[in-house]
Amino acid sequence: MDQFEVIGGRRLKGSVKISGSKNAALPCLFATLLTDEACKLDQVPILADIETSLKLLVTLGKRIVRDGNTVVVSKGKQITGYAPYELVRRMRASVLVTGPLLARRGRAQVSLPGGCAIGARPVNYHIDGFERMGVQIAIKEGYVDAKARSLKGALIPLPYPSVGATENLMMGAVLARGTTIIQNAAREPEVVDLGRMLQRMGASIQGLETSEIVIQGVPSLSGTSHRVIPDRIEAGTFLIASAITRGDLLLENVNLSHLGKVVQFLRKTGLVVESEGRHVRAKWMKPLKPVNVATDVYPGFPTDMQAQWIALMSVTRGQAKVRETVFENRFLHVQELLRFGANIQLDGRDARVNGVDRLSGCTVMVSDLRAGAALVLAGLAAHGKTTVLRVYHLDRGYETMEKKLRDLGATIRRLNPNKSSS
Repeated sequence: MDQFEVIGGRRLKGSVKISGSKNAALPCLFATLLTDEACKLDQVPILADIETSLKLLVTLGKRIVRDGNTVVVSKGKQITGYAPYELVRRMRASVLVTGPLLARRGRAQVSLPGGCAIGARPVNYHIDGFERMGVQIAIKEGYVDAKARSLKGALIPLPYPSVGATENLMMGAVLARGTTIIQNAAREPEVVDLGRMLQRMGASIQGLETSEIVIQGVPSLSGTSHRVIPDRIEAGTFLIASAITRGDLLLENVNLSHLGKVVQFLRKTGLVVESEGRHVRAKWMKPLKPVNVATDVYPGFPTDMQAQWIALMSVTRGQAKVRETVFENRFLHVQELLRFGANIQLDGRDARVNGVDRLSGCTVMVSDLRAGAALVLAGLAAHGKTTVLRVYHLDRGYETMEKKLRDLGATIRRLNPNKSSS
C-alpha cells in the first residue's frame, strides 16, 4: 500500500488550484442514467471514487469517454438495473443509482453500500421515501431490490436532512407522475449543483437552496453540459494547511459562499482570509486563538472539516471544544493525533483539545478520508518525519494531494514498498 512521508516544519506559500467537488460530481454522473442523450461534465476530479463510479456506469450500460477532467457519458447498451457488490462496496455514494434506475426502468437491484467507517449512515431514509412513491422494496442477500410499475409523486418528510436521500429521491422524482415535495431537504451546495444539472436536462424543480424542494415530474430528460462546482472541503483543508504551517496561500477556483462557517471560524482564530474574485487568500499573521466548533448540516460547520479543525486546534495555544453532531463514530483520528503528542480528551460527542507548542513526527494510520487529511496536516506542522499509512483513503477524495502540497513548499512524497518513490 502507498504511504506518505512528510518532513514537517515548512511554511507553505504559493497558489493552488482547487479541484472539482467529488461529492457533487458523483450524483451528477449518476444523473446521466436519466437520459440516453450525451451528457458532458467538466471539472470532474481524478479520484478513486470517481473511477469506481465510471466503472459502475459502464456496468449499467453507459459509454464513457474521459479527457482529463472532462467526462462525456452517452448510451452504450440497454440500461440494466443491477449494481454489483464488487463496485458498490468501494463507496457509499453508489446507492444513488437507485433513483435514476427506478425512474428509467422501474427496477433497481443495488448492493448495500460501503465507504468510510465513520458511523452508521443507513439507507432507510432513501427506502422510506421511495416506498412513498409506490416502490416495493426488499432486502435480499445484501441487496436492495426495488421495483415499481412507475414512480408517482409523493409528499416525503425526511426525518433528517440527509444529503444522499435528498439527491436520490430528487433523481427519482424528476421522471415520476405528478408532484413530489421533499420536506426537510438537505441544502448543501452539492445538492444544489445536482439540481441545477437536472434543470438543464429539462427537470422541473423549485426550492433548491431551501428545506422544501418541489419537483413536477416530466416525461423525459435530455442531455446537457455541466461544470461541477469547486470542492469546498478540499478548499477548507488547504485553508487550514495555511493556518497550521503559518503559511500564505492563494486558493484558485473557490466559491467562498460555500465555505461559510469554515471561513467565519478561521477568521475568529486570527487567520487572515480575503476574497480575491474567484480566488481566496489565507495568510497567517500572528499566533492563532482557539475557537470552539460544533458540526451541523449546511450551512453549519461541516462534519467533513471536523478532523482537520482538531488538527489545527492541537497546535493552537489554549483550549478548544469540538462537538460532532452528525456522525457518532467520527473521532477515530484522535488516537492517531495523540501519537504526535497532541493533548485531546474525548467525552462522548465532544473532543476537548489543549493546544501544545509542538507536535513530533511519527507513524500513523488513516482510518477514513477526512481523518487522513487531518494526519497529513499534523505531519506538516510536526517536528521531524511523519509516515502516513493507508493513503488510499486520501486518494478517494483529494486529487494529487501530495503534488499540490509539494508545489507549495511542503516536503512530502509518496512511497510504495514495491515501486520507486515519486
